[in-house]
Amino acid sequence: MSAKLKRLQEMLEPIAQSMDFELWGIEYLSQGKDSILRIYIDGENGVSVDDCAQMSHQASGILDVEDTIAGHYALEVSSPGMDRLLFKLEHYVAFTGSVVKIKLRMPFDGRRNFKGLLKGVEGDEVVLEVDNEEYLLPIDYIDKAQIEPQFK
Repeated sequence: MSAKLKRLQEMLEPIAQSMDFELWGIEYLSQGKDSILRIYIDGENGVSVDDCAQMSHQASGILDVEDTIAGHYALEVSSPGMDRLLFKLEHYVAFTGSVVKIKLRMPFDGRRNFKGLLKGVEGDEVVLEVDNEEYLLPIDYIDKAQIEPQFK
């Protein structure tokens, strides 16, 4: 996690908790003048559009005061959804048994993209089974991990 995302997490987590939400994760997509700061929140009973609007209002206030992000950006607040991103080791533990897509920052075993069954966590590595072969992927190598919704 970059220093900027860590600082944002430290600022926004207390706000989410005060509203009885979990700060699921934060994405900052730097796209020149059209950058996006996306905040994911989750609640025991999910989150509504109104919940997202309230969190956006609260977050916007502190972000304006702290001026953590230079330049113009769009602020989005969302629920993690069914195809949620996984940000922390605890997320991987909670979704053990799910099919996930993982994109690495750097190649591991000659590849950067994996899709398979999340078997759990060992230390700071994610255990993923792909085609009957297990991979131990260091959490620091993971750029993006996302649940693949399974519909029956």
